[in-house]
Amino acid sequence: MSEIQLITVLYLLVAARALLFFAPKLLASSEQRRTVQETLDSVVVAGVAALLLITFVVRSFYIPSASMVPTLRIQDYVLVNELIYRVSSPMRGDIVVFRPPHDPARDYIKRVVGIEGDVLEVKEGRLFRNSVPIDEPYTYEPEILGDQEPVRVPAGRLFVMGDNRNNSSDSRVWGFLPVNRVVGRASLIFWPPNRVRLLRSPA
Repeated sequence: MSEIQLITVLYLLVAARALLFFAPKLLASSEQRRTVQETLDSVVVAGVAALLLITFVVRSFYIPSASMVPTLRIQDYVLVNELIYRVSSPMRGDIVVFRPPHDPARDYIKRVVGIEGDVLEVKEGRLFRNSVPIDEPYTYEPEILGDQEPVRVPAGRLFVMGDNRNNSSDSRVWGFLPVNRVVGRASLIFWPPNRVRLLRSPA
């Protein structure tokens, strides 16, 4: 449900609550009236809380491509925490939604593999961080096609990659991601029902 839809529903609920207040004879007994009023009050409060939540804390994101397979599949829906990076910084392993400088009108979703100061290199089909090969059980294929010379992540930047390493447009293509372009962290797959799960950063 979008914010506009939720606001519309809340408006109708408040209107119904006001109608009961100003026209008590709509229900036969005071007991019925009280029950309906309490139910409407509870639903309105829950709706306002949900509206605040989706406006300031979380929002949904649709997965449009296979770049994050197998972790995220096409047509998955995830919840994105938009508040977390106001009080903390992105960490290695976080799955983040962002708007890259080269395509600021679109949301992308990738995994953070390097933060400020990290030196990243692709060789022998593996990703190395600070000269140490990274264990990546979440990737789609065991080997990355093509080597990449060592690069150091600058201050205020991230290096992001799709889990489907050989089918992803990411930092290897368009460069480092400014931290201030990050929208939030993906925390939960909530649709479809058989895919519901938390998205945890690897230890």
